[in-house]
Amino acid sequence: MQILDKKLEKPTTSLPTEAFLEFDSVSKVYPTKDKGTYTVLEDVNLTVQKSEFVSIIGHSGCGKSTLLSMVSGLNKPTSGEIRLKNQRITQPGPDRMVIFQNYSLLPWKTAYENVYLAVNQVFKHKSNQDKKQIVLEYLELVGLAEAIHKKPAQLSGGMKQRVAIARALATSPEVLIMDEPFGALDPITREEMQEELLKIWRNHRATVLMITHDIDEALFLSDKLVMMTNGPSANIGEVIDLPFSRPRHRMALMENPQYYELRNYVLDFLYRRFAHDDAM
Repeated sequence: MQILDKKLEKPTTSLPTEAFLEFDSVSKVYPTKDKGTYTVLEDVNLTVQKSEFVSIIGHSGCGKSTLLSMVSGLNKPTSGEIRLKNQRITQPGPDRMVIFQNYSLLPWKTAYENVYLAVNQVFKHKSNQDKKQIVLEYLELVGLAEAIHKKPAQLSGGMKQRVAIARALATSPEVLIMDEPFGALDPITREEMQEELLKIWRNHRATVLMITHDIDEALFLSDKLVMMTNGPSANIGEVIDLPFSRPRHRMALMENPQYYELRNYVLDFLYRRFAHDDAM
């Protein structure tokens, strides 16, 4: 897609070109009581490369969460298919882990115990000592080595989300699915968590699919930005390959004129070309 007259800066690290995660003519239709059927998504096609960080943005009701629920295997397409490494996704699996906005931690268990539950489920063949080591390693990775025995009620919102990230990464997933993971956090904590997520992602390079309503968050984190049309029968309107090199520094990025050209382009897509009565 060409939206800038000047040549765009290319990323310093190139990604492989082979298809890793594929959406092939995916549609999702739900029956209704009074009006027949309701088409949430129609004929969605997308190719995601291994280790790409992809953000999906669009107005409420455009099927973003439905799309990711089908990647996780919790939901199935009405037609078409989603393939991971050429294998059709038909059910949940440990190769795909989900991080939710509301953390989804068990309140009666400590940070350590919440992460251990996932590790114990996925790595049943490992010894207890090995599983303990994995849990401690990932809690330390997200900066919670001193809070492993605290329960969710004793943790801040940012710390809870760190536990959720540690729990997901500790199972060594190939795809990390994030549904507005920082939406419940205050602006300062949100920026801190974005920085932490990038550091962790650089080390582990899982393929990331993230829903966000925050344009700046998408531009800062992503390799690719998928912009959805409005529902019903939502589809992918455009896909932007972001030109910013890595590692990224927030202040330097915001001083880049390309950043504001892209930001304005996304705003135009969302608020003029696909304007919606509801706020994002």
